[in-house]
Order: sequence, then structure tokens, then C-alpha cells
Amino acid sequence: MKLLKTATYEIKRSKFCAFLYEIDSKEEVKKIFDELKKEHKKARHIPYAYFFQNTAGKSDDKEPANTAGTPIYRILETSNYRNHVLFVVRYYGGIKLGAGGLIRSYSEAAKKVIN
Repeated sequence: MKLLKTATYEIKRSKFCAFLYEIDSKEEVKKIFDELKKEHKKARHIPYAYFFQNTAGKSDDKEPANTAGTPIYRILETSNYRNHVLFVVRYYGGIKLGAGGLIRSYSEAAKKVIN
């Protein structure tokens, strides 16, 4: 596993830190997730999406269904990133963003790290 890029997006005091890794196996996703959890103890959520060969997966990490993992997944898919995992660490700023705001924010963080 290799960290390729990072990017940050902020909106309404919430901070979205995106991390793009190149991976060789699905098992590395869990390993990276555990490392990010340790490193970002104050983060509320760490959703992600990955593509590995013919396998893909995503997690909302306790965000409302399809507001985090799905937008991240779509960015990876449309950018044609294979053998990659994209995590977005969210620090909650105290202002609710709503479902649409979460989708836009996770998408924007994912786009920033890829571009």
C-alpha cells in the first residue's frame, strides 16, 4: 500500500480530509482503515471506497446510508482508478449538513484528491 495524495475540503466548520492509496489486496483496506482510526482519534467518520481487480466495496462508516461511501465510489469509478482505495476522514464542525450536503462534501473531497 502506498499513499499517493491527500486533500482537504472544509464547509460549515466540518473538515473532510481525503487520502488516496494504491493497494495490492483487499486486506490492505482494513489495515489502512485501522491506521487512520488510530491517527485521527477525534474524527467522527472515516468512509471509503475501493476498487481491486474485479472487486469493489464501500462503507459509509455510520453516516446516513449512501451519503458517504457511494459518492466516493462514484468518483473512483468515473476516474477509472483501479487497485486504489480512497478514504475521507470527517471532523464534524457542529453544523449539520443534511444528506445533500454530505453527498456534495464527500464528492468534493474525493474530487480534490484525484485532481
